Amino acid sequence: VMAAWQAGIVVVASAGNQGPDPMSIGVPGNLPYVITVGAMSDGVTPESPGDDFVTTFSAAGPTYEGFVKPDLLAPGGHILGEMDKGSRVPKRHPRFHDGDSYYYMSGTSQAAAVISGLAALLLEAEPTLSPDDVKCRLMATARPAMDAQGQLAYSLFQQGAGLADVEAAVEANFHGCANRGLDLGADLAGTTHFRGRANRHPDGTYYLDGLSGDDYVWNGAFLWSEAFLWSDAFLWADAFLWADAFLWSDAFLWSDGFLWSDVLVDFKAFLWSDSLAEPASINHWVEQE
Repeated sequence: VMAAWQAGIVVVASAGNQGPDPMSIGVPGNLPYVITVGAMSDGVTPESPGDDFVTTFSAAGPTYEGFVKPDLLAPGGHILGEMDKGSRVPKRHPRFHDGDSYYYMSGTSQAAAVISGLAALLLEAEPTLSPDDVKCRLMATARPAMDAQGQLAYSLFQQGAGLADVEAAVEANFHGCANRGLDLGADLAGTTHFRGRANRHPDGTYYLDGLSGDDYVWNGAFLWSEAFLWSDAFLWADAFLWADAFLWSDAFLWSDGFLWSDVLVDFKAFLWSDSLAEPASINHWVEQE
């Protein structure tokens, strides 16, 4: 996936449907370079944005390597798409098929498809955009969900930069605001590995290194303690080199002392090995939202 990105191919990945627990982002959406998409829904009232919400199944960050994910959100609840009524999913869940050619389905895969279409529009308008700049424009023009008090309604680990804005993204002229501090070539070569700014307190709350600590702590609830100020710099998305406390080895330790292997068990991640217990399959079914 990183090689595709380096070759100039924009890669859009779903966050996964294992949410809403922290550290539930799936593969390859956990890669810091790509565009990782979470799902929101309109409450079946598309004309009224006031009741839009992040779906309960949408996976949340941070990633195991400390990156803020998803990068942004797109519609992923009860999305209408073409699907043959004789295929596997309509047979198992027939009530969501129209009996002809179309089917309603929810998932972060649906949200990723929306962002793939938006990325295509960006490249149609400006074919020379790099994958980093496509990601930059999508994130810089996204609209974070705010509450009545002007604070973030969901944490950065749930909504990233916010809901994608099609018109704003196509008309924008942002450059250089995505994947700052990363070196894809060095990462591919195996000479350098990076981690993000997200970290975890011993009490289980998550925060961002290098920023004003308590202002950016997420305790698992939806609200941050204070609103997050957005800027073109996207400081929260910057990466830095692994420090002594984050050794890239079989004995990797999380900042609060959790063994890497324990984290994998606790959060039910898939182990990358030749002895997988079951074959890969489509993301698990989620109910309509």
